Amino acid sequence: MRKRRNPVGALSRVRRLTTVSVVGLVGLLVAGCSGGGGVEAGQDQGPPAPVVRFAQPNGAKDVSPAAPVTANVSGGRIVNATLTNSDGKQVPGQVSPDGASWSSTEKAGYGKTYTLAVTAQGAGGPAITQQSTFTTIDPKSQTYVSMIPLDGETVGVGQPLVFRFSSKAPAPDKRKAEEAIKVATEPVVEGAFYWFNSREVHWRPKDYWQAGTKISIAVDAYGREFGPGLWGEEDRKATITIGDRVVLKADGASHQMSVEKNGQVIRTMPVSLGKPEFPSNNGVHVVTEHHRKKLMDSTTYGLPLEAGGYQTEVEWAVRISNGGEFLHAAPWSVGDQGHRNVSHGCINMSNANAEWIFNLLKKGDVVEITNSGGPNLRSWDGFGDWQIPWNEWQKGNK
Repeated sequence: MRKRRNPVGALSRVRRLTTVSVVGLVGLLVAGCSGGGGVEAGQDQGPPAPVVRFAQPNGAKDVSPAAPVTANVSGGRIVNATLTNSDGKQVPGQVSPDGASWSSTEKAGYGKTYTLAVTAQGAGGPAITQQSTFTTIDPKSQTYVSMIPLDGETVGVGQPLVFRFSSKAPAPDKRKAEEAIKVATEPVVEGAFYWFNSREVHWRPKDYWQAGTKISIAVDAYGREFGPGLWGEEDRKATITIGDRVVLKADGASHQMSVEKNGQVIRTMPVSLGKPEFPSNNGVHVVTEHHRKKLMDSTTYGLPLEAGGYQTEVEWAVRISNGGEFLHAAPWSVGDQGHRNVSHGCINMSNANAEWIFNLLKKGDVVEITNSGGPNLRSWDGFGDWQIPWNEWQKGNK
């Protein structure tokens, strides 16, 4: 016969197993909450570590050296920062007063690798050090910007601001070139750029400068790209002063020249301009050079001696165009001065008047020639900038 199961016994075993399982589960839960160094909810985990951010990211290539190398930190203060180049030389820099940032105080070089290591300290816990290594752009070619006038010069009211980009480098992008040149004046004047060729741009006001004007020029060229593979070689700065307003007015019909200083006529003198075969150019000329003695050689301007040319040394010569026009002493034509035009295009004066004019004039002063019987001065001849009407100048000739 089969044995009958004991229902009461079976039920007891089930109850025992259930009790053991619950106890085991509770044990596991307790172990999970307290074992292994776990943190209970609400327990203080301490302040977070500071975070350093680099303006020049780690591994970056072809970085422009124009902007300073910088880093900033959140959640702490910078306690030390060191920037070194690929030669191991340390580049100077400084931490901001609040300790939140560091910036180099010397521009980076072209084609170099730099490493910036920054140590920051948070509110608690140990200081942390992070670093970034990057490489600056290595230009295919560089362009240098020369300027006229130079820093510290005092010039006349007709002086344009001239900027010439290297002839041995590719021509710059004109828009980028203009963006790199900053001109500030006191008092403020309306002015604009005009391109005479692919490498030379001038800036001038609408009208002659006001005497006493202060001009500040900044050419931010270094670290700036002027075209594909073409970068600026060096920054340039200059402070220029506009001196007394000196304007000479030479009339080829009356054979007289008046001299105005700050709006007042201070002298009028007899002169002789270019004869009909070699007339002077009409228009606004600007003084560029002074020569105590100068060999006037017509062959340098394409006029050979056998065709009526000359080689004559003169005194008190002041250049007013690249085409060979000067004011100078001409004692041989004193009898003609005030009566007729007999020169080869220059403004002839007596020795005394020429010396006085030589000592009066400075670079940038203006000589206006009228009624010469000749053509108008070309805008590209010397500083014939004022020959270009303002509405045309503003278009920039780009």
